[in-house]
Amino acid sequence: MKNYIGLVCALSAYLWWGIIPLFWRQLAHLPSAEIVAHRMVWACIIVVALVVLLGQWRTFIEVFKDKTTLLRLFAASMFVTVNWAIFIWAVNNGNIVETSLGYFINPLISVLFGLIFFGETLRRGQLIALLIAAIGVGFMVLSTGGLPLISLSLAITFALYSVMKKKVSVPATHGLGIETLFPLVPAGVYLLYLNGRDQGAFAADLSTSLMLILGGLFTLIPLLLFASAAKRMSMTALGMTQYLGPVCQLIIAVMIYQEPFDQVKLIAFAFIWAALIVYSLDQLNVQRQRRREKEKVKPKCDLNGSLNT
Repeated sequence: MKNYIGLVCALSAYLWWGIIPLFWRQLAHLPSAEIVAHRMVWACIIVVALVVLLGQWRTFIEVFKDKTTLLRLFAASMFVTVNWAIFIWAVNNGNIVETSLGYFINPLISVLFGLIFFGETLRRGQLIALLIAAIGVGFMVLSTGGLPLISLSLAITFALYSVMKKKVSVPATHGLGIETLFPLVPAGVYLLYLNGRDQGAFAADLSTSLMLILGGLFTLIPLLLFASAAKRMSMTALGMTQYLGPVCQLIIAVMIYQEPFDQVKLIAFAFIWAALIVYSLDQLNVQRQRRREKEKVKPKCDLNGSLNT
């Protein structure tokens, strides 16, 4: 049951992240830095209000006494803030294909980080998948003369965020409340500076103001779902569910916004998809083996109804 709930939460989070470019593109007339700042401020206000409404304020305050947890949440906050900034800039500058590639690569980065940070063993299938993905990235580097920086930055920052979240054992709302508190002051100061110079978009027009507030809410919903999933699933299993998000992003980029998808990108994506197929088959094989092992150790009943072990 625990794994089932985790799977539902993970799929819901990644579907949300897959279609969210449609929302952020409605704010493309604003500077990305201003959008990110509003995202931080409104996300913090909403999640802290949620903590209060749920009557969790006292337990929320208790988290501040644990310095190790605070340090990990601070690191998580920095990684996800950078991830937000890169993502919004890329979406609003016509680079959704690159964001899609980044989130296709992310499950494989999660496997590598699972090995580095949690001592999870790297099976042969996972190693082959990582090598195939590396060939795809290498092909893109050789063909374009540069690294796919947007893709790699998104993949690495979100994988590091996942690592930090995996190490923190606090309720999802508490973790997110503290994560959003860290960048609240610099984001608030920046927005006050913009408004002081009559350059801020908030309150200038009602629809834009409502969209910026909704940006905070739409940020929290998938993060709460992801935080819940991260507590219930292994890093490798969590990585498998992430295919849904980049598939949606790629469809939106090519079919709706007509972003270019040339031969170089097609070949690079083909290598990444091949890597993910190998990775998925490896995961399915491991699950089958575990199921067989569990069936072997199940107690059996004889004809008289007594248990044989």
